[in-house]
Amino acid sequence: MSRIGYLPVELPDKVTVSVDKSNLVSVKGPLGELFQQVDSRITVKVDENQVVLERPSDDNQTKSMHGLYRSLINNMVEGVSKGYEIKQELVGVGYRAEANGQLLELSLGYSHEIYFQIPAEVKVETKTERRSNPVITLNSCDKQLIGEVAAKIRSFRKPEPYKGKGVKFVGEQLRKKAGKSASV
Repeated sequence: MSRIGYLPVELPDKVTVSVDKSNLVSVKGPLGELFQQVDSRITVKVDENQVVLERPSDDNQTKSMHGLYRSLINNMVEGVSKGYEIKQELVGVGYRAEANGQLLELSLGYSHEIYFQIPAEVKVETKTERRSNPVITLNSCDKQLIGEVAAKIRSFRKPEPYKGKGVKFVGEQLRKKAGKSASV
């Protein structure tokens, strides 16, 4: 049984947390500002440099929300202070990516180009070097949003199990299948 909800969230320098009457938690830091609506059963208290979440009862639903909201607030604090970065690489002959502002242009072996509009909260960079795979770098303070954007980009061409071609995360290990063996 996890007891993650009891751990206080430590606040680094230049990060402020405020809670209003409707249990809306706002976290403001050098990289931006994030908001999260917390369930009314969970009480959020802000001390000098930490945030403590408390629950009134020990029923399963309340216990799971206690840990959930503690993790979400911790991710928000880490996001506005350090930020999050996800790198994806395009593996395949002729695969390329180009960022024009918030518009990502992908060439993934289809008969057409894929144009994907990146949300304003996410910064995107592409890097293509000779003799290496193109790399897409996503930066944001919102962990949930950056994960959704990365999953959407990956869904355009998931890595296939035989050659490993497709959009994959940098450092991801893929399990490859053996191809059809020749009969003797």
